[in-house]
Amino acid sequence: MRPIIGITSYVLPAGWGVWTDLPTALVPHDYTEAVRLAGGRAVVLPPDDLDADVLDRIDGLLLAGGADLHPSLYGQEPGPHTVAQPDRDAGELTLLRGALDRDLPILGVCRGMQLLTVVAGGTLHQHLPDTLGHEKHRPGPGVYGSQQVLLDPESRIAALMGDDLTINCFHHQGVADPGSLTVTGWATDGLPEVVEDPERGFVLGVQWHPEVSRDRRLFGALVAAASKELTQACADR
Repeated sequence: MRPIIGITSYVLPAGWGVWTDLPTALVPHDYTEAVRLAGGRAVVLPPDDLDADVLDRIDGLLLAGGADLHPSLYGQEPGPHTVAQPDRDAGELTLLRGALDRDLPILGVCRGMQLLTVVAGGTLHQHLPDTLGHEKHRPGPGVYGSQQVLLDPESRIAALMGDDLTINCFHHQGVADPGSLTVTGWATDGLPEVVEDPERGFVLGVQWHPEVSRDRRLFGALVAAASKELTQACADR
């Protein structure tokens, strides 16, 4: 049995066939395919803040990228470049807190890393060009920036990544203060690119987009951790 990986999703207007601008729960296929290729079974989770009971039926949680987090979550007022989706924030916060309570394996991608940071008591830069003075982390609409990441050699992420340290990023916000998390990777400009929680079984956040390249190093690690969760659950039954 493949471990089940729940993937958080957007609700956005979408169109297909005769339908246009229909509110739709969706996530880029890159995420579901990356999970499948890593040996997992992907399940898409639409925003829902009523409870986190679905976590009892999955083996790992993937926090996908997307819109900005509302700055009120880290004690700030929205800046002019911040575009948030409060309903998604509420649903993902419910899931993330429940997953942390269960010590469920968690991988956060881009927005997902930022969500991990905020739940850990950290803060974000709302618009990196204002902070860093350049647009290298989001070169243009739909254009990924290519960078080399610098890793703590003693970290989990360093063991997973090996010698290929090229990453593709698309974000205009970033981690200012990681809270209780440990920063284990940085861009060349010093911006945090990886956070980990060494006190938990598997909690990892990356600021880049490994799903685009179907990166089996990171998704394989999530699926492997979820497999252990599944094995333990079956043993408990």
